[in-house]
Amino acid sequence: MISLHFFKQEDLSDVNYTLDKIQSKYTSTAELALTRIKDRNTGLEHPVTIFRNEKPVGFFTLDFGEDKMDLTDNQNSVLLRSLSVSPHMQGRGIGKSAMIEVDGFIRANFRDCDEIVLAVNQNNISAYELYLKVGYQYDGKTRMGRSGPQYLMHKKL
Repeated sequence: MISLHFFKQEDLSDVNYTLDKIQSKYTSTAELALTRIKDRNTGLEHPVTIFRNEKPVGFFTLDFGEDKMDLTDNQNSVLLRSLSVSPHMQGRGIGKSAMIEVDGFIRANFRDCDEIVLAVNQNNISAYELYLKVGYQYDGKTRMGRSGPQYLMHKKL
């Protein structure tokens, strides 16, 4: 069973996994994402741990800061960033389940939020297809990311 909880420092040892060279092009490790949150120091980005059967197996952040405005005009949106699943747990539907669970997690914890936005690298076909399967839409908008062009996707809550 997959569940989502706000990140706690004791989760770090389980989510501090190394991503392979290809995955590292498309997402950040939990450690790097946490460092960026600390550096930005806006108080508007919330790290989240993905649990499978009560064991931490993945990570992402929910960013309510101004970066989301590069993807939407909706002030009540959130930018989903830095999604990853532990390499030894991949291929088990954890990412898909987490992206289904995130809707309820946001509704329960951020009542004013009515949209999730994200950017996915055009070469990261498996992630793009995952987002489509769980209800994200691509309306033809793109931007240049650190590893090439990205599709801008969104999902209304």
